[in-house]
Amino acid sequence: MRRESIPSIGKSHCKGTEVLLSPQDLSNRRSGQYTVNHESSKKVAEKPPFDRSSSQDSLDDLSLEDYWTELENIKKSRENRHEEQEEVVVKEPDEGELEEEWLKEAGLSNLFGDCAGDSQESMVFLSTLTRTQAAAVQKRVETVSQTMRKKNKQHQIPDVRDIFAQRGESTEKVPYGSELESVRTNENKYKEKHDLASNLGISEKNSPCLPEDVPVSETDINLEISFAEQAANLKETSKEKPLENKEEYNSLPSFRLPKDKTGNTRIGDLAPQDMKKVCYLALIELTALYDILGIELKQQKAVKMKTKDSGLFGVPLSVLLEQDQKRVPGTRIPLIFQKLISRIEEGGLETEGLLRIPGAAIRIKNLCQELEAKFYEGTFNWESVKQHDAASLLKLFIRELPQPLLSLEYLKAFQAVQNLPSKKHQLQALNLLVILLPETNRDTLKALLEFLQRVIDNREKNKMTVRNVAMIMAPNLFMCPGLSIKPNEQGEFVMATGTANVMHFLIKYQKLLWTIPKFIVTQVRKHNSENHKKDKKDKAVKKLLKKMAYDREKYEKQDKNPSDADVPQGVIRVQAPHLSKVSMAIQLTEELKASDVLARFLSQESGVVQTLKKGEVFLYEIGGNIGERCLDDDTYMKDLHQLNPNAEWVIKSKPA
Repeated sequence: MRRESIPSIGKSHCKGTEVLLSPQDLSNRRSGQYTVNHESSKKVAEKPPFDRSSSQDSLDDLSLEDYWTELENIKKSRENRHEEQEEVVVKEPDEGELEEEWLKEAGLSNLFGDCAGDSQESMVFLSTLTRTQAAAVQKRVETVSQTMRKKNKQHQIPDVRDIFAQRGESTEKVPYGSELESVRTNENKYKEKHDLASNLGISEKNSPCLPEDVPVSETDINLEISFAEQAANLKETSKEKPLENKEEYNSLPSFRLPKDKTGNTRIGDLAPQDMKKVCYLALIELTALYDILGIELKQQKAVKMKTKDSGLFGVPLSVLLEQDQKRVPGTRIPLIFQKLISRIEEGGLETEGLLRIPGAAIRIKNLCQELEAKFYEGTFNWESVKQHDAASLLKLFIRELPQPLLSLEYLKAFQAVQNLPSKKHQLQALNLLVILLPETNRDTLKALLEFLQRVIDNREKNKMTVRNVAMIMAPNLFMCPGLSIKPNEQGEFVMATGTANVMHFLIKYQKLLWTIPKFIVTQVRKHNSENHKKDKKDKAVKKLLKKMAYDREKYEKQDKNPSDADVPQGVIRVQAPHLSKVSMAIQLTEELKASDVLARFLSQESGVVQTLKKGEVFLYEIGGNIGERCLDDDTYMKDLHQLNPNAEWVIKSKPA
C-alpha cells in the first residue's frame, strides 16, 4: 500500500518534506472532481516553504492515507453509479450585495431600503450589541450606504452616524451584564484599552471575569463575555506581539464547559422567537470575531439548482423531512438516515475498519436502486444489507445531498476555521456556526456526530480512533462535488489537514458546540426586556398570551385557586398542568436546583402517571425577560429567580 510521509503540522514551516509517492501516483490517487495538475515531486520540494497553519491538529504520528483512500473510494463510487451531480452555480455578488444580504440575515433589513423608516425594532436590537458586534454592523451598513449612493437607488439611504447615535442613546441603561455596557460607535476601534477592559469586566492583566469558585484554566471556555470582545482585548494587550498559537499539538485539550448557576442553555431549549434572535446575534458575533482575527467571512448562495422532489439519495433534507413527517409526525431526522445508522449498529460497532472499509461498488449501486423503489413501501429486505455496505450508503447519502450538510451558505466559513490562530478561537467559531446551520441540517449533523462518537467509543476493537474517523468523514462533508473544487497540491494538502482537523473538533466537542453562549442569551434577555418596556398593551392581554403557552383549562383553574395568590417572598409557585400535583409552592434556598423541583413533583405521582421518569418532563422558565427556556438539571433556582423575577415556572414535556 502506498504511504506518504507527512511532516509535523504543529510547526509553522515544513523543511525537507519527503514525498514517497510518484507524481503519477498522486495524480491517480487524487482524481474525479478533485483532480489537480501536479508538478513533479522535485519541483514541489523546490517551492518556498508554505505556512501550515498552527491551527491544524498534529498529524505527527499519522499519514493522510485514510483521507486519500476515501477520496479514491468516492471517485469509484461515482464512476460505478454513472451519475454526475449537476454543478452548483454560485453567484458572485455585486458590490454591496453581500453586505445587504448579511444585514437581512442579521435581522437588520429595515436599516436600509424601503423599510428604512421603520427601524425602531432595529434600534432596540442594536442597543444590545457589544462594541465589536456594533463595529461589524457599522462596517456593513457603511458599505451598503455607499453602494446605494453610487447606484443612486430611490430608497431612503441610512446615515450610519444617525443609526449609531440613536443606538448610543439607548445603551445608557443596561441591566444585564458588563459585556453589554456602554456599547459605542467604534470610531477609535481599540485605542481605549482601559475602557474596553472595564466594559468587559477584564482587568489590565487580561483576566476574564469568572465565578470565584472556578479556577482560571487554559482549557476553560468563557461563555459570559463575547468571543469577539475577548479576541479584541487579547489583540489590544498583545500589540507588540502578533497573535500566535503557542499551543502544543500532540492532542486536543479538554475544553471545559463552565458551570453557570443560572443554567447552561442548549440548542433546542429556547422558544422559536428567542432562537431567531440567537441566530441573528450569532451571525453578527461570528462576523465580528472573523473581522478581529483578519479572516474574511463570505456567505454563498446557489442561484441554479435542479433537485429531486422525491426519493432518498440526492434529495434536499427539507424535502426528505416533508416526506417523512407524513409517515412519522414530528420526526426531525430523515428516516433513511436513521435506518442506515441503526443497521450499522445492529452489526456491532466493534467491527474492525468500520467506516474505513468500503462496501462492494456493484452491491452499493444495486442497493441504492432497490432502496429508492422499496424503502417507503416497507418491502426492502434490510437483512440483505451488510454492515460495510450500510456504512458506505450512509456516506453516500451525505455527499449526494444537493447542498452540503454543513450548508452551502456556511461551508467556506467552516473551512476557514482552520485559519484561526488558536484552538479556542476555532472552538468559538464552530460553536457559532453550528447555531447558524438550518435546523434540519443541524439536527442531522447532531445525529451523525453522536453516531461517530459511539463508533469511536469502541476504538479498542474496531481500530477507529477519532483521528481516523475525522480523516474518513472530512471529504464526505466538506467536498461538495458540484462546486468543482480544484486546488493545487499545496492547497489540497492544506484542505485535507484543515478539514480533517475541523471534523475532529466537531466530533470531540459536540456537547459544547450545541451550547448557546451565555452572553448571547443575556443579549436576548435584554432585547426582550427593552421590548417589554415599549409594550403598552393592557395587562389582561399579556396575561392571556401567557396562558396560551400551556394547557389553558388547567391553568385557568389554578389561577382561580385562592392558595396560589400572594406567594410569599423567597417562594416560587411551580405549575405542572399535566401531572396529578398541578401546583406546588417551593421555598427557594441557596442549594435548590431544577432537578430537586422535578424530583418533588415526580415523587408524588401515582398510578399511570408514575411511569414518568426523569428526562421525560422538564422545568421551564416562561415569560419575564425570556420567551420560554427549558432548564438544565443543575440550574440554581434562587439565582435564576433573581435574574428573571417575573418568570413563571412550569413542568411539561419538550415539544416533538
